[in-house]
Amino acid sequence: MRKGMHTHRERCVRAVQSKDARFDGWFFTAVLTTGIYCRPSCPVVPPKPENMTFYPSAAACQQAGFRACKRCRPDTSPGSPEWNQRADAVARAMRLIADGVVDREGVPGLAARLGYSTRQIERQLRAELGAGPLALARAQRAQTARLLVETTDLPMAEIAFAAGFSSIRTFNDTVREVFALSPSGLRTRVPGRARTTGGGALPGNARSTGPGTPGALSLRLPFRAPLNPDNLFGHLAATAVPGVEEWRDGAYRRTLRLPYGHGIAALTPKPDHIACRLTLGDLRDLPVAISRCRRMLDLDADPVAIDDQLRTDPFLAPLVDKAPGRRVPRTVDEGEFALRAVLGQQVSTAAARTHAGRLAAAHGEPVDDPEGGLSHHFPAPEALAALDPESLAMPRTRRTTLLTLAGQLGDGTLHLGVESDWEETRARLLALPGFGPWTADVIAMRALGDPDAFLPTDLGIRRAAQELGLPSTPAALTARAAAWRPWRAYAVQYLWATDSHPINFLPV
Repeated sequence: MRKGMHTHRERCVRAVQSKDARFDGWFFTAVLTTGIYCRPSCPVVPPKPENMTFYPSAAACQQAGFRACKRCRPDTSPGSPEWNQRADAVARAMRLIADGVVDREGVPGLAARLGYSTRQIERQLRAELGAGPLALARAQRAQTARLLVETTDLPMAEIAFAAGFSSIRTFNDTVREVFALSPSGLRTRVPGRARTTGGGALPGNARSTGPGTPGALSLRLPFRAPLNPDNLFGHLAATAVPGVEEWRDGAYRRTLRLPYGHGIAALTPKPDHIACRLTLGDLRDLPVAISRCRRMLDLDADPVAIDDQLRTDPFLAPLVDKAPGRRVPRTVDEGEFALRAVLGQQVSTAAARTHAGRLAAAHGEPVDDPEGGLSHHFPAPEALAALDPESLAMPRTRRTTLLTLAGQLGDGTLHLGVESDWEETRARLLALPGFGPWTADVIAMRALGDPDAFLPTDLGIRRAAQELGLPSTPAALTARAAAWRPWRAYAVQYLWATDSHPINFLPV
């Protein structure tokens, strides 16, 4: 782990001097002589060490009076992997801020979701990130604004609204302060940008798809290399719920239920980025949609640190060396995934898809897909909880499990979200009827994002362990897997990959 890396001056200097992109997002370099801040991999000649100072976040750099570098665009670097590998209050707060909670509910709403006072949250964030929740949310708004200014033809008033600013004046002032340019100055700096098509999208940015489609944007989502797309997109495509998800023309497409309206995401793996096309009913949902897509694809992971740890096991090392950079396929909707996990208990992938597709067609909220293929959101928990149990074509015990879970999600008794405490939520899930360790842990791994979730009772894992010569009984395998911590969820991906199941292959 690189927690608090900005305090290790010598390591930071070496990373900057070697332009090591692996550290982008872990810390930011502020240059005292120029007043700018950069990502570690900035292509310009590195400043003298005595002119460097280091910060843990872009927001901290901005609060200290530094403006973003125009060359390396540090505001668009991949996010810190820390927020996806930790479950403490600071990490949970950062996940909520990325999900737009501060913009929608304010700092009191953020604190209430975490069960802390606003003062406690302010203190903890400032201590670790050098900035409070308002400054961190402001940095995110500035990034969204830059994205839209530089790569779409939207009017500035619409951009201010979409980025979450309360007024045009605040929007103008923030852009000038953070980037040392006016919004119009940012727009005119982009070379060769066509006024009607948005031109070539820059890393991490978006572009409009042309007149007549104001809600459609194309983005490039950066990630830390390497990234192996096979199991990531293979899993999402093989388990896709008809009408809710699909694989088409090399892209995984799915519906999004967002705070201000509906959305559709199309995600295509490329060698150095993920191409992301978003169709949004309300542009205010753009930051949340980007955040959820990144989270679903696990794009902020640190594959080098993960793979190096797993390679220490001689049984896993060949699997890692053969196809490094595997990610954990996650979700854009934690409650949806939990319900689908119940549908998938003790049935095949095809059967689970069939059950989920029938529920979506009968009880999901309709969605208009301009490109066709997608028709519904997965049913909301409240809709499922209201169903007549006898109408569900599944065993009585699973029916009870599904409706109990839907009822608790619907009335708020149980909440699954980016802010969930992993261990506490596991315990609450295990207390529900029909929930065993496999169901609780697959939800922890793929919905809650616990990088150390493990599935020792999974048939595919036990079969892979036996073939590799690892212990195959759950207790013995769990004991052996202690050496893989805190990355056991990634070990699961490598073990699953030994099988010929469709989840392990990029669809053609």
